[in-house]
Amino acid sequence: MASRPVLQRESVFQTGDYVYRIPALLYLPQQNTLLAFAERRVGKADEHAELIVLRRGGYNSTTHQVQWQDQEVVAQAQLAGHRSMNPCPLYDEKTGTLFLFFIAISGQVSEQHQLQTRVNVTRLCQVTSTDHGKTWSPPRDLTNTAIGSAHREWATFAVGPGHCLQLHNKTRSLVLPAYAYRNLHPLQVPPPFAFCFLSHDHGHTWERGHFVAQETLECQVAELGVGEQSVVYLNARSFRRTRVQAESTNDGLKFKKPQPVKKLVEPPNGCHGSIISFSSPHAESASSDKWLLYIHPADPKQRSNLGVYLNKWPLDPEAWSEPSLLAVGSCAYSDLQSMGAGPDGSPQFGCLYESDNYGKIVFVLFTLKQAFPAEI
Repeated sequence: MASRPVLQRESVFQTGDYVYRIPALLYLPQQNTLLAFAERRVGKADEHAELIVLRRGGYNSTTHQVQWQDQEVVAQAQLAGHRSMNPCPLYDEKTGTLFLFFIAISGQVSEQHQLQTRVNVTRLCQVTSTDHGKTWSPPRDLTNTAIGSAHREWATFAVGPGHCLQLHNKTRSLVLPAYAYRNLHPLQVPPPFAFCFLSHDHGHTWERGHFVAQETLECQVAELGVGEQSVVYLNARSFRRTRVQAESTNDGLKFKKPQPVKKLVEPPNGCHGSIISFSSPHAESASSDKWLLYIHPADPKQRSNLGVYLNKWPLDPEAWSEPSLLAVGSCAYSDLQSMGAGPDGSPQFGCLYESDNYGKIVFVLFTLKQAFPAEI
């Protein structure tokens, strides 16, 4: 079994003195810059996370290669006495503000401990940058204003991980995907439900959307256009060995009845996956004929064989292609970004993914034609 040819494949974070997990990728087209984020940990376990690190990549549109700069710590993305996890970057094209959302968890309190005690010790935080990630603001704790007293009714929660979304509606709303374990019944382990945080004023204030009506965990969102109606498409991890999708016609505030996506299998216990929308190569404009691209381990038995899937009819859960393999062997969490046209004229994509049994995080650059030569 062989993987597809790609334009570039390079290790960006490598285990040594530290372990690196939970990749997040953001492309800034005006600067020809990629920002690669990850958690730095002293061990593989979630409780061993410490802080968030960043590598900046300069994309050369002539050679179609990315040159990565040295790693740096996003030192401001921390609360005292807390570990920082789940980086979620977002660039506001209207204001030029770069957001980095993350969760801050007290000490080494584990997720399992919070589920057992039903006491949430997780905070929702952000830092911002007005110079494309060269310098950052002090951390802002959004927990009380964005969640309010509801966070006391949750056992714990998290955001993303991975890239967020800015809509093309009148307010250019910001959408931050998340999920929470809810204390619904005293004799039941708190189940998780996906939802979104929304801002209609460029991140000054936030509101909490409605929960998806099915148990769902880590999720990402993409914007689609159906006629005159904009749709926020959510794709989420579940415990049911298949992915779950749901759609919203009010900017991600409330989602319609979720649907299983049987062609997108989950390994045992599931795995995070990444989703983006992009303009079809045949679209008359950038806003018409959106397709979806999804990346995830393609092996139903284990976190292995990184597969990329294409959907030309995005709201149809049966329209997903068979996976095209980008990498063979161990893989796990990933994050996708659309990067304009590639050297073969088809859409180009960058992806960060965990590899080598969490021994490294790899960047891969590829085109749609490379992944799906028969489809273009």
